Amino acid sequence: MTEETTNNAVTSPEADLIDDVAEADDSNAEPDDVMIGDLELGPAIEAVLMVVDEPVATVTLAQILVRPEPDVAAACEQLAAEYLEQGRGFALREIAGGWRFYSSPDYAEVVQRFVLEGQRARLTQAALETLAVVAYRQPVSRARVSAVRGVNVDGVMRTLLARGLVEECGFDGESGAHLYKTTGYFLERLGVPSLDELPELAPYLPDLETLEAEL
Repeated sequence: MTEETTNNAVTSPEADLIDDVAEADDSNAEPDDVMIGDLELGPAIEAVLMVVDEPVATVTLAQILVRPEPDVAAACEQLAAEYLEQGRGFALREIAGGWRFYSSPDYAEVVQRFVLEGQRARLTQAALETLAVVAYRQPVSRARVSAVRGVNVDGVMRTLLARGLVEECGFDGESGAHLYKTTGYFLERLGVPSLDELPELAPYLPDLETLEAEL
């Protein structure tokens, strides 16, 4: 009886300490993490993967969605199976160590027709501005183009790539990011034999006095 009483006296404070630590962890949790962790996992994964350009690793998704990595992996596999069973026009695949949406091979002809039809459409102002930055700054990364324009250019760059106006030309030595340059087709469409024939920017830039007045 004495031994049992002694054991209870020892273990009870330890249990209280564990409870206190658990409560402290809960109270210190970031509000945003709590909110994100309460979201339905499947739709949350879909929302993230809809805006990526490269495959996203399971561990990265788990960190973003504040969920255990095995749960995220299982949810991705379930989504992939559901899309396949439903015969959707897109598929979720784990490629190159990450998850990403891809168009279904069954609809390749439709996608090809869309891309070819898009070649005949006029470029938007945003596309023209982005193309100009690439032309005068090449070789240049997407991040650098975004910095010059002050907006995200991922979607516009995909359009320019699809139209054959720009292409990848290696990697940045410091960041490892893809570098881009204009293509021969760009010069052909512009009607100049080489990049040396591009018009100089100086005549189209405001003079120093105007810039100082605006600043």
